[in-house]
Amino acid sequence: MEDLRLGLLLNAVSPAVGGVLVRGEKGTAKSTMVRALAGLLPSIATVPGCRFACDPATPDPQCPDGPHPGSEVAERPAHLVELPVGVAEDRVVGSLDLERALAEGVQAYEPGLLAKAHRGVLYIDEVNLLQDHLVDLLLDAAAMGRSYVEREGVSVRHAARFLLVGTMNPEEGELRPQLLDRFGLTVEIAATRDADERAEVVRRRLAYDADPAGFAARWAGRERELAERIDAARELLPGVELSDLALRQITALCAAFEVDGLRADIVMARTAVALAAWAGRTAVTEEDVRTAARLALPHRRRRNPFDAPGLDEEQLDRTLAEHREPSEPDGPEDSDGPDGSDGPDRPEGPEGPEGPEDDGPDGGGPGGGGPGGGGGVPEPGVPDAPAGEAGSDDTPAPPRQRPGGGRESAPVAADRPYRTRLFKVDGTGRGAQGRRSPAETDAGHTVRARRPRGRLARLHLGATLRAAAPHQVARGRAGRALVLRRDDLREQVRRGRESNLVLFVVDASGSMAARQRMTAVKGAVLSLLMDAYQRRDKIGLVTFRGAGAELALPPTSSVEVGAARLEQLPTGGRTPLEAGLLRAHEVLRVERLRDPDRRPLLVVVTDGRATGGRDALPRARRAAGLLAAQGVAAVVLDCESGPVRLGLARELAAHLHGEAVSLDELRAEGVASLVREARTTTMTRKAA
Repeated sequence: MEDLRLGLLLNAVSPAVGGVLVRGEKGTAKSTMVRALAGLLPSIATVPGCRFACDPATPDPQCPDGPHPGSEVAERPAHLVELPVGVAEDRVVGSLDLERALAEGVQAYEPGLLAKAHRGVLYIDEVNLLQDHLVDLLLDAAAMGRSYVEREGVSVRHAARFLLVGTMNPEEGELRPQLLDRFGLTVEIAATRDADERAEVVRRRLAYDADPAGFAARWAGRERELAERIDAARELLPGVELSDLALRQITALCAAFEVDGLRADIVMARTAVALAAWAGRTAVTEEDVRTAARLALPHRRRRNPFDAPGLDEEQLDRTLAEHREPSEPDGPEDSDGPDGSDGPDRPEGPEGPEGPEDDGPDGGGPGGGGPGGGGGVPEPGVPDAPAGEAGSDDTPAPPRQRPGGGRESAPVAADRPYRTRLFKVDGTGRGAQGRRSPAETDAGHTVRARRPRGRLARLHLGATLRAAAPHQVARGRAGRALVLRRDDLREQVRRGRESNLVLFVVDASGSMAARQRMTAVKGAVLSLLMDAYQRRDKIGLVTFRGAGAELALPPTSSVEVGAARLEQLPTGGRTPLEAGLLRAHEVLRVERLRDPDRRPLLVVVTDGRATGGRDALPRARRAAGLLAAQGVAAVVLDCESGPVRLGLARELAAHLHGEAVSLDELRAEGVASLVREARTTTMTRKAA
């Protein structure tokens, strides 16, 4: 947890660092740690009565509550504003005050959570589950430092500069790269495996449950000391010098790790300066630069959704050494720092304001244990392919005997992923916001108004006024207030796109075992997984071979886990196609009960062959008919190759009432080239 503590404290010292993204397994007190930060933040000066927390020294000239000509000052704690995953858009940015608009006939703006978070902390638990249209709002506010509200006749601009802190469990899905880059720092945390430390955590938790007030009073002094140290570091911050040497090391590291853009350079510079101020120094050291790189670069290195975040420590040290002054020693200095501390690499030493390691309020013990602190905690991601499996020949991998009979081949690596065609579910759904199929969603553009179906969700103000206007005389309207009836209310119908459940049913039988063929098939499925990631889908994986089918990955938002399971998939044995389709039918039935609004897309990856008992192929076709009768949208990825083809996969697609696509037709660029060729042929014929 040391990296997490350090990241939060550095942002408290210098909010310009840009916030923290906390990645880690469940049950590691991520949320508890973030909420504890609020009590350490210095209070802020505000204009009395201003709902947008304007600073009296530099009030916002565009503040909706302005202008603020007076000199009165009010002190209050900095707000920690929590953004729930299911929050509505109008609650985030604010909206028209409907009560005043309808009762008094005036146009008034009701501020949202972004206004409340100004000059404070905006905390998003499970940030990776936030809906895309809310992510877009946060991106705009984080980039501009202002919130722009243009809705329901309201046009408002107000300052919205906040410290963005998010927590997430990578198993539940990754963040969009645009939002990921907005977090200044990222830390990976995991629960300690030391029995004594775990016992101390449990002991303190039980003590808090028994007497919360007494427990808080017991640690109030230590928290006060920590808050005072933050104040001292803030005062020292403007006087910290970032030398040309340190700046060259920062930019060299960003270039060496090939991060996109220049935001990483700026964040690293601010982090290194904050590290020096936190340690009580007025100059940035090489160790500050190294620590800043560990915190600011891992999440900016990813080139595709399946790359594991992290840094190559050897490359980090090598780059620093290449841009070090010739007279500087190879390792970090062991001498005391300028402030008399234990040196620049220990800004939070065990005898600092936090106290000794064995009884500090952070519960830290010797050895650290933080994922970024050199403890050797493995990074999540796709495992490396087994050695000796990168060849491209058609010879099957050496077989091994399966426990249930038959022979199977060791897993082979997948081809590099590529951009695929877009497959959609026909019709208009009502599922969660996404990027695949047409749907009525909370976001998107308004296409019409209608009478509410149940509880009013999104008022269509114009349509409501038009419905009520003809009846005002009959209702005896007096004054500016509008006389409304429930029948006048109209709600917005918005058209956007939804995410779907993409269920992969992959043939892993012996007929798919040729090395080059399975490599191409895995590359195709990996490409479809990347497409599902980008479109915010849930995915599941059913595999069939040998004696039956298994659910290799229950439906989840973590596409990375799906890629890992695919990489580990061996092949061999018979082809129980019927079992794979029936297992898919059962998975979809259960998911329909759990989430009835999320429509499925079935992707069957097979050559269409079916073995295992009498009438294997007719039984498989009957199973396909069962899925078609349920209205499941289906795509069959035809993996058949060679000069002689039976066309069984395309027959299966017909029984599924779906589309059959070959591996060559799956590529988006392949489809584009076919279109270009067709256009060229047509134009040539017209010219002739």
